Amino acid sequence: SHCWIARQADGSWRVGLTRFAVRMLGEMVDLGFEVEPGAPVRSGQIVGWVEGFKAISDLFCIADGNFVEGNAVLKERITLVNGDPHGAGWLYRVRGQPDAKCVDAQVYRQLLDKTIDKILEKQKDSRIK
Repeated sequence: SHCWIARQADGSWRVGLTRFAVRMLGEMVDLGFEVEPGAPVRSGQIVGWVEGFKAISDLFCIADGNFVEGNAVLKERITLVNGDPHGAGWLYRVRGQPDAKCVDAQVYRQLLDKTIDKILEKQKDSRIK
């Protein structure tokens, strides 16, 4: 998952899309949530979806715990996800223990480099054929 998480003062976690994910989805069009505030959630559970101009993607929960809220501002200003994905364009908050698979920014950059290398290799292979 190409999401970032940030611990909040109240102990919850704010979750948003990384710049890479935003670029892959394109200009944001809509989003929705399939769980209500306060609902119990599990790590890996689909909690909603986001629709970009290029693709639609499920939003997966990053923690076992309770869904706190979706970012209500995005109902009127979905383009904040594109313009400020690590700030005002955050997607949702959850309270609980993050999945052990969550990695820090440095490890994410390394994984992203590998992902980009694979994409470029596929593009190169398709041009050769």
